[in-house]
Amino acid sequence: MKSKKIIIAVLMICFATAAVFAEGADGAAVDYSGIARYVAAAVAVGIGCIAGGMAVGRIGAAAMGAMSENAELSGKALPFVGLAEGICLWGFLVALLMIIL
Repeated sequence: MKSKKIIIAVLMICFATAAVFAEGADGAAVDYSGIARYVAAAVAVGIGCIAGGMAVGRIGAAAMGAMSENAELSGKALPFVGLAEGICLWGFLVALLMIIL
């Protein structure tokens, strides 16, 4: 079931990029530079947040399991969760730079 969702997401991205780089009826290229910029920013944020969420989920589960055995490990697990959340922030910063520049 998980692989079907991944395949559907990849196909949706492929179809979106095909629409962005399409040509007009007369064969001339249509200027989609504004739309392409926003699609690229959305992909950057989307992939970054999905990857960050997956990482936080796995790290958080492992940290909770470790803290159930030894409560002193909570301070050591917190920076790893913060590093995983940083992936989302980098995706947002890249998207912001794509839109602004």
